[in-house]
Amino acid sequence: MGKGLSQSALFVVVFLACLVEAVEALTIVLAAGMARGWRSAFIGCLAGLLFLVVIVVAVGPAIASIPLDGLRLFIGGLLLIFGLQWLRKAVLRASGNKALHDEALVFKSTLAAARQANTESSGAVADWYGFTLAFKAVALEGLEVVFIAVTFGANQHNIPLAAAAASVAVVLVGIAGLALRAPLTRVPENLVKFVVGVLLAAFGLFWSAEGAGAHWPGGDAALLVIIPAVAVYAVLLVALFRSRSAVGTPRVGAPL
Repeated sequence: MGKGLSQSALFVVVFLACLVEAVEALTIVLAAGMARGWRSAFIGCLAGLLFLVVIVVAVGPAIASIPLDGLRLFIGGLLLIFGLQWLRKAVLRASGNKALHDEALVFKSTLAAARQANTESSGAVADWYGFTLAFKAVALEGLEVVFIAVTFGANQHNIPLAAAAASVAVVLVGIAGLALRAPLTRVPENLVKFVVGVLLAAFGLFWSAEGAGAHWPGGDAALLVIIPAVAVYAVLLVALFRSRSAVGTPRVGAPL
């Protein structure tokens, strides 16, 4: 895999991961704004974004300073664990063993809860519930994106490109949300999470093995085999779990 393709893969993974997390954060921010007032929700959203920027500035250079082999072992291991968690949930959802993520349902339940909460104001924040709701949505969903962006960017020595991919996804979701004033229910989140889980697991496996001293046949081009192999394995698990559910076999945890 050439350098250009590696950078393209970096952009795609970070963009897709940020896309689904931004959609989920947008749903909560919209509910906070509609139920509690847009000013408090907007301030909470900005505070969450500022928090994430501070994390990137603080953590990015520290990770980038780790020697390459140690960096790949460290990042590869973390990505493998993180990716398998995403993939495990995606497999369980696709096989019917876990409820699909439904933005419309999340929006309705969050909106209902926000409308019933008490109002507390202080200083520039007119409603602390709305502020906190928006802040937590942006900060918590964004932390996963920061982790992926910083680790991929540091390993590829291109944190600016990872940051650009995350920014593009956030801007696109933000514009769509402002235009529609509704959750982006048409974004195929469950499918995108499945794809991101495959990519994270594949890159994690590749980098952790390299960091441990292994040499993949063909170098980076081995990813062109590893990624489809992980995808096929995940699809087979979906088929296996579906068949077990169909015959009434007791469900077991995914071996991921």
